[in-house]
Amino acid sequence: MAPLLRTRQVSVRFGGLRALDDVALELGDGEILGLIGPNGAGKTTLLNVLSGFQRPSTGEVELDGRRITGWDPPRRARAGISRTFQDVRLFADMTVQENCEVAVIGCGGRRTTARERARQALATLDLHRSADVLAKDLPYGVQRRVGLARALCARPRVLLLDEPAAGLNDDESAAMAETVRRIHAELGCGVVVIEHDVRMILGLCHRVHVLDHGVTLRVGTPDEIRTDPEVVSAYLGEEAIA
Repeated sequence: MAPLLRTRQVSVRFGGLRALDDVALELGDGEILGLIGPNGAGKTTLLNVLSGFQRPSTGEVELDGRRITGWDPPRRARAGISRTFQDVRLFADMTVQENCEVAVIGCGGRRTTARERARQALATLDLHRSADVLAKDLPYGVQRRVGLARALCARPRVLLLDEPAAGLNDDESAAMAETVRRIHAELGCGVVVIEHDVRMILGLCHRVHVLDHGVTLRVGTPDEIRTDPEVVSAYLGEEAIA
């Protein structure tokens, strides 16, 4: 069976800098795939390629075996690829409800559809009591959950998460991991998640793709990644195998 989402030998160059070099990533239908690596490894660049915010210099992106390399982000969203961002990117002077609705309207959805999808997403993430609160008045941890709710409004087949636990404390990170696990179970979507919290990744994901300086270092199960000497040396550190 073909992967749900795939890159074929993707490279990205910014002038003389090669951010990604011949990367082949595969996400199975219903799989949670972790994407880890040191700062500057190319993780967010690869997520940008998958979501259409960055055109690869070489290589292809496929969804269900169909080439989507030239598709822009709205078209990919309509096809079922949705994402969050490291810096959340909420509209500060809009309410939580409005922030979710605009994600649907921006992809061509009707206002009635947007309202219903926003309501469902906020209920899923237990944010319904904050529906009328302005985004700028929310605590940081709640803002990150709103960013996730907004991504859910697209009814994704593929959910791309860029450091969903960034800036959260240990309890909030554990709650975010459980939220991602529950969303995956309820929607059955494929998930690609970037995260520096190694324990979260190893406990959440079915497989892990490790990048180092724009190159794939290793792909494997959490147990394989946890004990791989090259991965431990390049990124995880000895504490990750304890």
